Amino acid sequence: MEQGIKKEVTILIAEDDDGHAELICDNLHEAGIHNPMIRFRNGQEALDFFFAPPLPLSGQGGAETETRRAHGRAYLLLLDIRMPKVGGIEVLRQIKADPELKNMPVIMLTTTDDPREIHHCYELGCSCYVTKPVDYSQFSEMLTRLGLFLLVVQVPVLNGE
Repeated sequence: MEQGIKKEVTILIAEDDDGHAELICDNLHEAGIHNPMIRFRNGQEALDFFFAPPLPLSGQGGAETETRRAHGRAYLLLLDIRMPKVGGIEVLRQIKADPELKNMPVIMLTTTDDPREIHHCYELGCSCYVTKPVDYSQFSEMLTRLGLFLLVVQVPVLNGE
């Protein structure tokens, strides 16, 4: 049996902190997730990826080099709230308002545990809200658990036919 989320799912990580981004990738790999991953360093990079005209789906090249979404590919977004240029809540709002993107799973992965922000993210349509622990070992453990969750989650294709 194949390990990891189905091969066609690309994990998108919108995280401005280099250390957190590396820790996320490393722990997901350790949990058995070997899917392509694309990182955005700010909310504007994420919006540019989603709202530039989609690329045609091709069998050539790796998803890691994509600068915009591809037609017929499945994505799962791990989204931080506090990011430069455009915050994660605005990214979430725009994604969930778009008919082609609204069914894409978006997991808020952030240090913010304000109940009002949690409620607001769920109102906007986030799939899940995970608070990053401040402690390094707890953060690693949480990411491992998240990776195990991602092993069993089903992700819809964008622009599916």
